[in-house]
Amino acid sequence: MLARSRLITARRQGDVLIVGLNSDASVHRIKGADRPIHGEVDRVEVLSGLACVDHVVVFDEDTPLALIETVQPDVLVKGEDWRDKGVVGREVVEARGGKVVLLPLLEGRSTTRVVERMQGGEQA
Repeated sequence: MLARSRLITARRQGDVLIVGLNSDASVHRIKGADRPIHGEVDRVEVLSGLACVDHVVVFDEDTPLALIETVQPDVLVKGEDWRDKGVVGREVVEARGGKVVLLPLLEGRSTTRVVERMQGGEQA
């Protein structure tokens, strides 16, 4: 429910919500051999079923830069954990007068952290 509310918040930032989704190959390269946990077809189906999501676009690159350059969004929404890492595509959006919105993270919702807890036998 809380994850959906983040997408609703993202949707309220503009007229259309396009969710960029890393492909399975991209997630595998970035996160390792045991990832993704859920395949891209399932992830697309879940996201596409949400009323607040207008489009889901799967990208195979390690970053969404090419997608951002193609779509040219007025608003780019990311989790606030990207504040210090640098938001990919920030320059593209801001060069056109757009803005970047960073949303607070949901405590305990990191897939990486959930996997670590499972491997360590911790309770969720």
